[in-house]
This record gives sequence, C-alpha cells and structure tokens, in this order.
Amino acid sequence: MPAISPLGWLHTVLGAIALISGVIALAKYKEITLETRSSQVYLFATLITAVSALGIYQHGAFGPGHGLALMTLLALGVGTFAAKNKLYGNTSRYVQAIAYSATLFFHSIPAVTDALLRLPVGDPVLDSIDDPVLKICYLAFFAVFLVGIGLQLRWIYRQTHQDSGAVVT
Repeated sequence: MPAISPLGWLHTVLGAIALISGVIALAKYKEITLETRSSQVYLFATLITAVSALGIYQHGAFGPGHGLALMTLLALGVGTFAAKNKLYGNTSRYVQAIAYSATLFFHSIPAVTDALLRLPVGDPVLDSIDDPVLKICYLAFFAVFLVGIGLQLRWIYRQTHQDSGAVVT
C-alpha cells in the first residue's frame, strides 16, 4: 500500500473519531440524532471524512472508496432531511435512524480494509484487497448493521408508542 498523504492522515484521524463517537452515540442514546453531542461529533467527522475521501486516489482513479463516500454523503443528506423536515411523517425518525446507521456501516468497510492491509506496519495481516477474509469482515459488519438497525427501530417504536400512552410489549 502507498504511504499515507497529509489528506489521508486527516481522513484517517477524522474517520476514527467518527467511528468512536458513532459507537458512543449508539451505546448511550440508542440512535444517532442531531440533538446529542456525540452524534453531532459523529455527523461532522463523518461529513469531513466522506468529503476528504473524494480527494484520495491511491489507485489513480475513482474506486470503491469514492463510491462509499458518495453513498455516505447521500445517507447524511437523507438522514438530516428526515430529521429537520419531517417530510416522511411518522416514519421520519426511522428514516433518520436507518440513514445515519448506514453511514456507520459505510465507515466500517474502508476502516477494516485499511487496517488489515496496513497494520501492523511492515507486516500487515493481509496482503491483497482480494483476500477472502475481507469479504467475511464485510459480511459480518453487514450482519451487525442489520441486527443493530432492527434493534434500533424496535427501540424507536417503543419510545414513540410509550410517549403516546399505548401499552407496548
């Protein structure tokens, strides 16, 4: 793998901050919203990480990382639109949760890829982007995303219906 450029370092550091603050937001509040500090840090760091990814060309052309960056920006836009405009009515909070959680999933793909292809320095765990271990990692992160979003949507449903006085089992 090529050496990390200054933009790459900014991208990597902000990506790590985003991942940590996103996990904290989910652990503490069970959702990523515009209202909590950890979520705000997550969303800002994610925005800068995605934008900076568009300027990184390790392989000389548009690649999968750029596609993930664009998907992240789209998900950030959808989630923020849902949070601020309530255009989706009663489902706005669900749309926001799915969109923002998807950005965390999108972060995990390049994070695990770079970590396994770069670390430990000088003798990385994997030596090829085509290694099947990466596909297993991606599948595992996708499974965690699906389970996590299911739990999150269930929690939001219960929160919404408890506030209305309905009995939820």
